[in-house]
Amino acid sequence: MVRFVKCGLLSLAGICLFISSYAQDAVAQKYAAYIDAADARKHLSVLSSDAFEGRETGKPGAAKAAKYIAEQFKAMGLKGPVNGSYFEDVPLTESSFRIKTSLVNKKPFTFGKDFYITGTPVSASVSANQVVFVGYGITSDNYDDLKNTNIAGKVVLVINSGEPVQNGISAVTKTKDLSDWTYIRYKRIKFLQSKKPALILAASPVVNQYLAEDANYFTSPKLAIKGKKSDIDNNVPVINITTDLADRILASSGKTYNDLKTAIDNTLSPKTQVIKTGISFAFEQKLKDVHAADVLGYLEGSDLKNEVVVFSAHYDHIGLNPDGPDKVNNGADDDGSGTTAIIEIARAFTQAKKEGHGPRRSILFLSNVGEEKGLLGSEYYTDFNPIIPLERIVTDLNIDMIGRVDPAHYKNPDYCYLIGSDKLSTELHQISEKANATYTRLTIDYKYNDPNDPEQIYYRSDHYNFAKHNIPIIFYFNGVHEDYHKPGDEISKIHFDLLVKRAQLVFYTGWEVANRDKRLVVDVKSDMRPER
Repeated sequence: MVRFVKCGLLSLAGICLFISSYAQDAVAQKYAAYIDAADARKHLSVLSSDAFEGRETGKPGAAKAAKYIAEQFKAMGLKGPVNGSYFEDVPLTESSFRIKTSLVNKKPFTFGKDFYITGTPVSASVSANQVVFVGYGITSDNYDDLKNTNIAGKVVLVINSGEPVQNGISAVTKTKDLSDWTYIRYKRIKFLQSKKPALILAASPVVNQYLAEDANYFTSPKLAIKGKKSDIDNNVPVINITTDLADRILASSGKTYNDLKTAIDNTLSPKTQVIKTGISFAFEQKLKDVHAADVLGYLEGSDLKNEVVVFSAHYDHIGLNPDGPDKVNNGADDDGSGTTAIIEIARAFTQAKKEGHGPRRSILFLSNVGEEKGLLGSEYYTDFNPIIPLERIVTDLNIDMIGRVDPAHYKNPDYCYLIGSDKLSTELHQISEKANATYTRLTIDYKYNDPNDPEQIYYRSDHYNFAKHNIPIIFYFNGVHEDYHKPGDEISKIHFDLLVKRAQLVFYTGWEVANRDKRLVVDVKSDMRPER
């Protein structure tokens, strides 16, 4: 069971005890009131309309959304910080696959039903009459699937999740704590690729689930930052396969995927073996350039203007749904709600400046593209072309889905998940807690702040690309609901009272960070793993 993170975090009851000791800032309250439901509804009605076609990165609908956001920034008086423009071009490359051959023992297996592909060269052709089953694909001091096994030039089949555990004890760590082999994405794939096999067949029940839920996503063309070296070795193809396909590959051994996994777990010893199986696999990729852009609006501060507070949200979504009765994934919550929130927060800050109460620190409103494709827009900003240099950025307050209620909170919808507030800066966490206790009084849920939470939400939105550069962050989130990444994510289901209250919490936190005398101190060594 996933636990709440409690250490160092005030409970709601504790917050309530101290509310009376926090003085409210009447000026901040005045401008927080500019974040209102009517205006939020106006913007979200546009952003989540069918005319924007689900705002998929690289498609006309996303370009329309970017144009709309820039128009709002301009109308408020925000500056375009990209040489006078509001757009930072994000160069992307789209890759699409053509499967030429996919056979196990001369019988076909199917792209989108039995497998999807990651980490590949532009083209590949592999044929073999045997497969090396390498268990979990782990080599460590206490456990080694590859001991005395050379996989160079061979086809390997690996259990692509977890590690051997018996009675709650890991074979790798010899404790109840799981190792990085479980938590760090691509660790085992990178390790296996370093051994130069011809092909990796990565099997997991998660592949069954993914392909059953949304095969189109995993077979549609993929985007990447142009020129960026892949996280994994593109010279060794990786096929992510279902456990059903793994069973077909293992058939001659008389064992199934679950049989071998259970045998390893029960004995905590490797079951590496050669399986006589015919494999033929060949494909090629088609590559093309794609245009996309982040949208930036800049509000200059006063005496501390060289320091910058970032408010971010991604404006892209997953696009059209050609096979369903509802053809558009409108993404009202994901992340139309966050995009609406930063427009509203920008409205509050610009009005404050017009009336002589502008922030001391400058503010960057960053509307990111490509989040749904792998955090691409924010990664391009932080890693390739930071328009405002990273050393000037004090914090990133990132908003992704704040307009709905998840099943865990149906009985208490006045809540918000916060992730990351205490990971790098004690002061930021204290400011956030105080802002909520003083003004919005939401129930703050830190469930996803746990580094061992299986959902690993900390790594799944744009704040991560700032946090990895040691910039304090907070991620505001309402949790996953029944319409996540589905056509049912419609504006009719948005709770605008909650959207506004959650956006006001972000505003109040940002107001304090932007106006305090001292810059936030980074004084915490994060307990989150450095890689996602």
